[in-house]
Amino acid sequence: MEFLKQLSEMPGVPGREERVRELILSRTIDLWDDTRTDALGDLICHIKPGTITGKKPALKVLIACHIDEIGFYVRAIDDKGRLRLQNVGGFDARNLFARRVMVQGRRDVLGVLNPPGRPIHMANEEEKKKIPEVGDFFVDLFLPKKEVDKLVQVGDPVTLVQPFEEIGEVVNGKCLDNRVASWVAINAIRKVGKKSRYDIYYAATVQEEVGCRGAGPTAFGVEPDIAIAVDTTLACDTPGIDPVDAITQLGKGVAIKVMDGGSISDRGLVDDFVALAKKKKITHQLEILPRGATDAATMQRVRSSYRTITLSVPTRYIHTICESAHKKDLQAAVDLLAAWLGE
Repeated sequence: MEFLKQLSEMPGVPGREERVRELILSRTIDLWDDTRTDALGDLICHIKPGTITGKKPALKVLIACHIDEIGFYVRAIDDKGRLRLQNVGGFDARNLFARRVMVQGRRDVLGVLNPPGRPIHMANEEEKKKIPEVGDFFVDLFLPKKEVDKLVQVGDPVTLVQPFEEIGEVVNGKCLDNRVASWVAINAIRKVGKKSRYDIYYAATVQEEVGCRGAGPTAFGVEPDIAIAVDTTLACDTPGIDPVDAITQLGKGVAIKVMDGGSISDRGLVDDFVALAKKKKITHQLEILPRGATDAATMQRVRSSYRTITLSVPTRYIHTICESAHKKDLQAAVDLLAAWLGE
């Protein structure tokens, strides 16, 4: 889990994923036959197929795993040195009170994120009920304005700070959405190695949280026969939510996506993955997500389209700093992807 811990704790807002990309490349450089980074910042790694029987060329498979996390950019610095932010990605403001953040300026600087207003000791009942907008929040660096100006400028990225932990049967931390995907894909590819009959491309894609932007150019360049997005999905199996709306359940296996708000998976691929999971006795569940999308949405629409599917890791508390994924579900995702690549 050390690699997943490093992935979770590494900052990388949409458009500034370079630290995550460098970490992945440093940990996997021995695995690939060749690598490249495109103009948008997508890291594309290629591993050639093993010995192929027959005369047919190996099918190209693209495995897309977005590496960006929801976060912020500095949009203004006030006369007291406080930072005002522009969010990049979807936050629930109720989860942002009294959080530590890291500003990636001329050097990394810690700060505290809070909304404006009076503390609970002084607030009236009306003020206590008010939920601020994300744009209302500010970062306090506890430094004079002239010192802040030396360290930070408009456009610097800001990410929430949260250590990665193993709690009970889960791993817990920030941006498991979607750093778990690279962990799953890389472990699956390592498990198969040169035994795969496929021509495998792994892509650490960028800017998914602001519109699945990186996967489109990646798929356009690779031209895969089959495109697989690996991502997280909601596990709303918690109090206050009807079980019908749970989407998935934690600990019940890898989710094979039927559809979400951005794509409908290729039915043949869904059937193939379900049949393989049953054959290999890999715990799995079928997923329908009414809203939201993955990199599959853009890969499915590139050129003349590609056969596309998403494999998901059920995750509780998505888009908070305590995202939680069950270790058995993570392993099931690795096992299913590796089994399919090795078939």
